[in-house]
Amino acid sequence: MARVTFIQSDGRQQTIEIENGYSVMQGATANQIAGIKAECGGSCSCSTCHCYVDPTWYDRLPWAEDDEAGLLEYAWEPKRTSRLTCQLIVTDELDGLVLYVPEQQV
Repeated sequence: MARVTFIQSDGRQQTIEIENGYSVMQGATANQIAGIKAECGGSCSCSTCHCYVDPTWYDRLPWAEDDEAGLLEYAWEPKRTSRLTCQLIVTDELDGLVLYVPEQQV
C-alpha cells in the first residue's frame, strides 16, 4: 500500500492510501480527487487523468510507454513531468508519491 498526495492548482492537498496493484487513477477516482476525470476508465485512451509528478519522484517511476507518451501530447499544458495516472501502478516503492493536478483536463 502506498500513500499518494494530490496537490490541486490552488494548493489544497489530499493524501490517500492506494492498495498495491491498483492504478493511481483508480485510487484517485475511488477517493473523489478533484480534477481526475478518468473518462476512459483507465484504458489509456484519453488524457483526463493527467497529473504532474513532483520532480523528486519523476525519475523514480517507470518510463512512459509509447501509447501514454502519445496521449500526453494532448493533455492540458503538458510538462516534462506529465504522466497519466492510469499508467502508474501502485507498489510499496510509490509510498509518498506527490502529484500535482492540472488546473483543468482536456
